[in-house]
Amino acid sequence: MLDEHERTLAFAEVALGQIKSLRQTAVPRNYEIWYVYATGYNSPLNKIINETLARNGKLTEADLEQIYETYLSQIKTTDRIDKVGARVIGEIDDVMTLITDALGMSASYDASLSGAANTLAAADNHDQVKTVIQTLVKATREMRDTNKALETRLALSKTEISNLQHSLEAIRAESLTDPLTGLGNRKYFDRSIEHAVQSALASGQPLSLLMFDIDHFKSFNDSYGHLTGDQVLRLVGMSLKQTIKGQDITARYGGEEFAVVLPNTALRQALTVADHIRRAVMSKELKKKSTGEILGRVTISVGVSILKPSDDTDSLIERADACLYAAKRNGRNRVICEVDPEYVAEAHTQVA
Repeated sequence: MLDEHERTLAFAEVALGQIKSLRQTAVPRNYEIWYVYATGYNSPLNKIINETLARNGKLTEADLEQIYETYLSQIKTTDRIDKVGARVIGEIDDVMTLITDALGMSASYDASLSGAANTLAAADNHDQVKTVIQTLVKATREMRDTNKALETRLALSKTEISNLQHSLEAIRAESLTDPLTGLGNRKYFDRSIEHAVQSALASGQPLSLLMFDIDHFKSFNDSYGHLTGDQVLRLVGMSLKQTIKGQDITARYGGEEFAVVLPNTALRQALTVADHIRRAVMSKELKKKSTGEILGRVTISVGVSILKPSDDTDSLIERADACLYAAKRNGRNRVICEVDPEYVAEAHTQVA
């Protein structure tokens, strides 16, 4: 908890420092922009800020407003959902109008059939019968054309509504995805782990959680800039995608911290997965895109916890996080779980 406190304060100090150095108003909107910038959580936001500052040397009020509306405002997602919803309602209204017209035509056709039956019953010559038949043929053709138009329109409507459904699913997926790494975001993680924990407790199946943090991440940002820091985050995200498959859940927990939920996975297996991820990350060489300079290799520290019958989501995360910080305090670039001596010793010291 102390490390998290210090880390968030560091982000806050960076945000306030940027506001002061650029002489901007310290309103919540500007603070949020710079806080998110400091975390490196939103790569497109960092990129546009860096480009604007490089070009103009400052950010105007108009720039800040545009950045906030484009990269942070939640209204945009709501507007997109509202627009899709309006189109669905429009499609339903059009189809209902067409169905109403078809029902009217059906009633008219039914009346024509009844009238023809009565006329045929009273007909006493060939010409009267011929007239009735011609009337029925005309009404039948009109009814057939109406049904064909309805069938065509319903098919088009089905396609359009299916496309709109896909749009809503895409918006939902986007709202649960970290834009920089392509992994699930914190919202996705919170939802997924809650469901996974409840399922594991109900079924009695094992569940493990990995929490890991990029070692010395701040130094990458300080030494090479936020764009290189973003590259480090993408590298880790790519390693996770290549390593974790199937039902396992991967997410960017926040800043430079990531999480992996492993359903139906006992502690020993989880440790193997954790070390596989650590090795996969370390195997990749980091190169600065702008100059081709080799910056070395990235390492991660990993904490692993296993679900206990008395656990809830918070306690499971708390132990994995404590193991993570034990790994960092004991040399970094390592995996520590809650039964390891390093964690047990620290936990005992904290209780004492």
